Amino acid sequence: MAKRNFTPKDILQKEFKPKMRGYDPADVDGFLDNVIKDYESFTKDNQQLSDENERLRAKVDELTKQVAVGSSTPSSQPTSTVTNMDILKRLSNLERHVFGAQLDNNQNESHRL
Repeated sequence: MAKRNFTPKDILQKEFKPKMRGYDPADVDGFLDNVIKDYESFTKDNQQLSDENERLRAKVDELTKQVAVGSSTPSSQPTSTVTNMDILKRLSNLERHVFGAQLDNNQNESHRL
């Protein structure tokens, strides 16, 4: 950032030399030239920061969209696959538990005959 010549306090406390018909025009003009340079510097810095802010906001938006697209597609498939696998395992265990006892009883009865 550019070097500042004055602070608001400096501008407020600036005193001009009085002359017969008012302030010394050269003194006032010199001071105002420095004030103008400061304001130009403030304006330039402000514009640069605004441009950078806009660029960074666009980058954040782009990355947010990438994360949203990237996280929704892959994570939904493994979650449903894992859930389906769990359900199939539980169903298989339940069938073995319920029907397995019946199969064992049927096999024992067939061996007796």
